[in-house]
Amino acid sequence: MPLLPCLRKKKSPMPLGRSVFQKHNPPVQQNYQALLEKCLKSKCLFTDENFPAHISSIGTGALLKRLPAKLQWKRPHDLHSTPVFYAANRKQLDLCQGLVGNCWFLAALEALTFHQDILAAVVPQNQSFDRKYAGIFHFRFWHFGKWVDVVVDDLLPVNEAGELVFVSSVYKNVFWGALLEKAYAKLYGSYEDLQIGRVSEALVDFTGGVNVTIKLAAAPPDLWDIMTRATYSRSLMGCQTHLGTTKVLKNGLVAGHAYTVIGIRKVTCRYGPENLVRLRNPWGKIEWKGDWSDSSYKWELLSPKEKILLRKKKEDGEFWMSLQDFKVHFVDLIICKLTPDLMSQEDGKKWMYSLKSGRWVKGSTAGGSRGFRSDTFWMNPQYCLKVLPAEDSRKSLGSCKVLVSLIQKHSSKHRNRAHHHFIGFSLYKVQSNFQESNKKLPPAFFTRHRPVNNHQLFEDEREVSLDFHLEPGVYVIVPCTLEPHKESEFILRVFSRKHVLWEMGGNPSFTLSKEIVDRYEGKIWEDFFAKHFEQNPEINAVQLQRILNNVSWRNFQSFHLRFSLDACQGILALLDLNATGTLSIQEFRVLWKRLLFYLEVFQKRDTSRSGRLDLVELHAAVQETGISLSNEVCNLMAIRYGSLDLQISFESFVCFMLRVEIMGEAFRNLTQDGKGIYLRESEWMMMTLYS
Repeated sequence: MPLLPCLRKKKSPMPLGRSVFQKHNPPVQQNYQALLEKCLKSKCLFTDENFPAHISSIGTGALLKRLPAKLQWKRPHDLHSTPVFYAANRKQLDLCQGLVGNCWFLAALEALTFHQDILAAVVPQNQSFDRKYAGIFHFRFWHFGKWVDVVVDDLLPVNEAGELVFVSSVYKNVFWGALLEKAYAKLYGSYEDLQIGRVSEALVDFTGGVNVTIKLAAAPPDLWDIMTRATYSRSLMGCQTHLGTTKVLKNGLVAGHAYTVIGIRKVTCRYGPENLVRLRNPWGKIEWKGDWSDSSYKWELLSPKEKILLRKKKEDGEFWMSLQDFKVHFVDLIICKLTPDLMSQEDGKKWMYSLKSGRWVKGSTAGGSRGFRSDTFWMNPQYCLKVLPAEDSRKSLGSCKVLVSLIQKHSSKHRNRAHHHFIGFSLYKVQSNFQESNKKLPPAFFTRHRPVNNHQLFEDEREVSLDFHLEPGVYVIVPCTLEPHKESEFILRVFSRKHVLWEMGGNPSFTLSKEIVDRYEGKIWEDFFAKHFEQNPEINAVQLQRILNNVSWRNFQSFHLRFSLDACQGILALLDLNATGTLSIQEFRVLWKRLLFYLEVFQKRDTSRSGRLDLVELHAAVQETGISLSNEVCNLMAIRYGSLDLQISFESFVCFMLRVEIMGEAFRNLTQDGKGIYLRESEWMMMTLYS
């Protein structure tokens, strides 16, 4: 049996047994603008019932023992005569960590200060304590594939002296840091849920980027080049020291502590060049005491100009150290890529991005790793990845840069009560004709083939990511847990210059007759569509019309069938999930199967063979698809899509049924309680105007 490499194990595995799959609970969405206007109109200050000024919002564990005896909740106006939300003229955060052990959160936040546009996206700047003040504030976080808006009131926990218990600012009248921490605590359950964490998680939550973790004990030879490219490609960097029994070491570093990498510099000493790394302790104090620290003799080896520019004798938590010392005293370097071109020399090029949501379910898709249970590995979800050569790349015939990221979602409302599984993924090269069947790879395939990533890595982390250099072709990604029967939802993300990604073996919500499958799934797809998509990986409405009208339908139905450009534009808008104005091969595959199904239903109910359905036949056809619609809705759709005498053509039936199916699916994805949904104005416009 192959070895199963795992970096670390935080918790012992939970015993196998009967389990009920629990879905990830998304945060409750509140409309900031509507709540603000309501409070302004009623002239009252906002109080958040979803995250109340109560001990329950702080937690239930050890943190409670560290709280001051007389804990109170007060608004900034009660704490300072002139409170300020955000001080734009401050170059640094100037935040101080409170009783919560969330240095990882502050270290990631520090990295944002070098990207003011990203910081402004997380911390909307048009908020204040005077203009349109109603005691309500909001912040934005990337939460498992979606940007969510988190609303909080400004009631903050303080001690008897009126000092903030948790994050505070060096400048006592600045409160954005305390409010941001409160919003982040609300997102993950409580303040106590921020006690333990990793800077990598917060970096992704602030940016939606992809993490790459470099183990410094086995750092690549080109580490300096990687850090240089990260610095110049808008990537954020954090790091963590080794765990230890002593909190503050003799060398000035804090054991088991997160730091921010805020810069790098190659300097020229009398003996030659030296690579320096600049770091910051999020505490704003306690610094490195070794070579290149504020008081180090090494500064005398530089020219007076370099020494003046770089050396800063101030106890502010910032310090320099050599790259060599950095590799010795720190465990991990975390690089959060905002664009996935960090490890490539082709900076500034356009990258494609695909995101797929999936789940591991016991007895169905939770097959475990190949090394742990080779007989069930094939049961895991499988995703077909077609890597295409980029047109503008000089190396279009060579390898392509591909970045794959796997994130597991926790089902608990509280972040620190969630159990992380050991997760990883395998990437397999397959024959180019494999994509035609869209069937999952069978068990026999995995006994005969080795994955591209031979040394598979399983981590009990929220995210695992790997970089690949792949030749153009067809691959299959198999995300899995280390052990079988471990249930969780997950997100699979792929970045490359050009690719197509879809899930294999998906079960559609309809069944085609064997006659249709034999006639249209085989010959037409192979001979016509595959050839077309080889030349055009994406098609627009005009090309869609040409394809549909050039298909030989005559052997299947007796009436003349033509699709108008207007109908094709409508169909494309419904299926074009990423709003590019085109359909990918996989989006077209979904459309093709639906067309065949609709055609079968249409002909079955068109008893007069007129090529049109009347109202009675339309009701029967809708029921035949397995969808339940009221008579009123069917009548309205006949008015909308039918002719003056309420007759529905096949073209109109297709547009009608696609809208019913896709809008129904959109509702189910967006609703929290099955009764209603909340949409921002921009989302409403997108749903109503481009669909």
